[in-house]
Amino acid sequence: MPEETIHESNRSRTRQGLATYLRRIARALRRGEPVPVDEAGSVTVDAAPTGDVEIELEREDGTVHFEIEMEWPDEAAAVDEDAAASKATFELYADSADQFRWRLRHDNGNIIADGGEGYADKRDAKSGIASVQRNAPGAHVVDVSRDEEAPDEGGSDATFELFRDNADRYRWRLRHDNGNVIADGGQGYASKQKAKQGLERVKSNAPGAAVEESVE
Repeated sequence: MPEETIHESNRSRTRQGLATYLRRIARALRRGEPVPVDEAGSVTVDAAPTGDVEIELEREDGTVHFEIEMEWPDEAAAVDEDAAASKATFELYADSADQFRWRLRHDNGNIIADGGEGYADKRDAKSGIASVQRNAPGAHVVDVSRDEEAPDEGGSDATFELFRDNADRYRWRLRHDNGNVIADGGQGYASKQKAKQGLERVKSNAPGAAVEESVE
């Protein structure tokens, strides 16, 4: 069977960016999840339980090449060329009070969501992230300023609530069915449409976003 190139990319990355990408691959392998082939995660491959790994380090024409190649039987490595891609990263960090917090930062540098509270235990902060990843994509959106209520059917265990603050700006929060607010936008918007666009970015990016621990 002739060789087929499914995906190929070539770009410059900082050492930190490269480490982030490799950690995403390692985490997916460890958990048995689809492995992101590209940085956006739009192409993935299901790795078999065992496979062959070839590592090569060579120097050619003033350039050092460090190549890692992994191989699995074709029938055990399902490829998804249209996977849900995330353009954001969850940052887990400790604040000045030694409380653990998280924020969801878009690739453009903007913070599009945060947890709104600190946690004494890092595991609780990670659980908060997991809850947002699990519930945000399917959560219904309601305007509480108009007394809207979420439908009884469908959705997830949380609801996006749109509301107006004291400055008459629109904001959103993601409230779990247990009453706890598990995420908010952290800013006000001049229009409801802009607020909806903000929460839609969380809906689309939270599920596949990598979780990175940063130092404040």
